[in-house]
Amino acid sequence: MAKPELSRQPEPEIEDSSSLKGTLASVFILGLFLIVIWAGVYALFLDRS
Repeated sequence: MAKPELSRQPEPEIEDSSSLKGTLASVFILGLFLIVIWAGVYALFLDRS
């Protein structure tokens, strides 16, 4: 016997309105921090050698 198909409601479209500006700023801050730390360690290495 054929089973009746369940009527499925169409899923509502979800608008992705999230902004990535905060993510970009966080990545830039982290990158700047890493560059400053690297430059400091390199300067310390040059000073001690």
